[in-house]
Amino acid sequence: MSLKGKTAIAGLGITRMGKNYDHSSALGFAAEAISLALEDAGLKRSDLDGLLVTTGVSYQGLASFALQDSLRLTTRLLADVNAGGSSAGTALAMAAEAIATGTANVVACVFADAPLKPPAPGGKGGSAGDAYGVPRGLDSAYGAFGANWVYALLAQRHMYLYGTTQDQLGAIAIAERQWANRNPMAQFYKEPLTLEEYHASRWITEPLHLYDCCLVSNGGVCVIVTSAERARDLRKPPVYILGVGQGHHPGPTLDNLDTGIPIAKETAFRMAGIELKDVQVAELYDCYTITVLLSLEGYGFCKKGEGGPYAAATRLGHGGGIPINTGGGELSSYYMWGMTPVSEAIIQARGEGGERQSPKHDVVLASCQTRNLSTHSVVVMGTNP
Repeated sequence: MSLKGKTAIAGLGITRMGKNYDHSSALGFAAEAISLALEDAGLKRSDLDGLLVTTGVSYQGLASFALQDSLRLTTRLLADVNAGGSSAGTALAMAAEAIATGTANVVACVFADAPLKPPAPGGKGGSAGDAYGVPRGLDSAYGAFGANWVYALLAQRHMYLYGTTQDQLGAIAIAERQWANRNPMAQFYKEPLTLEEYHASRWITEPLHLYDCCLVSNGGVCVIVTSAERARDLRKPPVYILGVGQGHHPGPTLDNLDTGIPIAKETAFRMAGIELKDVQVAELYDCYTITVLLSLEGYGFCKKGEGGPYAAATRLGHGGGIPINTGGGELSSYYMWGMTPVSEAIIQARGEGGERQSPKHDVVLASCQTRNLSTHSVVVMGTNP
């Protein structure tokens, strides 16, 4: 069964991002994001009969149960969805399938996280601390903890195999910052970035500098999905879900750097009835600059090994090519796992991007990934069902 054009995104809610201490937990941000999304769609809380919840590292528990109880919802569809950074695309696919089959009518897909803690009296505060579950053992004694070092190995290997340079990774960080400087919601809205500043920033895990790595953000994003027919009568222009897909691969090896992108792309593009040349805006998961580079190659924007020169030449849409990560992405806007690319894709498809708006936005790609690009989910959105 094809889902093409049967469902649509009717509401989008985005809280303040970054060092935002409006709520003490991820559930507070989730509830706020749902409220904002309902208002955006012109719906009431009682209209919701589906709730798909993903929380980041700051909340470990059955968030869907807790959130349903706190909102006093009666639902037909309820689940925690946690596929790491690919959760957003996975949740949208689940929502679309549920609506297309009559399992639910209006589904809220929400992500929220609150890893940053407010400053203690007389202290520095604001740190994620151990929220990201840093292991304590022999690996960590040698510096191999968290996610940074794995992506650093991928970057190092790409440099070795294809001659990718630090300047090319820097070009990605700078291009995304230029987009963020046009996005009032971005954490780096007022702060430009030069190549000199990029090189001068501290090493996180060589060859990754500070500005090669994503932000840490407190906040929440909610996307409301309903039938295409119902969405046409609501407050905002519908953004149709044209295609969805997942791709799970054992993971990049040092020999081939393969990812799950081709599998997810094939499913989503076939459902949507499009080719890559039809995509007018692309929002790519960008937890690191190397992630963007490998995604450009994985989707076929350029050949394998040519991601660095391609990114430097096009400047992600500033110097030619299609606009990519137009909100500033996770590197310069905010880090909400896969909801970062998904939310910006919706904004672009609606034509609400302001200074960063792409003039062509009938077909928009949102790509979500986790596990070092081995796990992917893809959503193709459009203005025409």
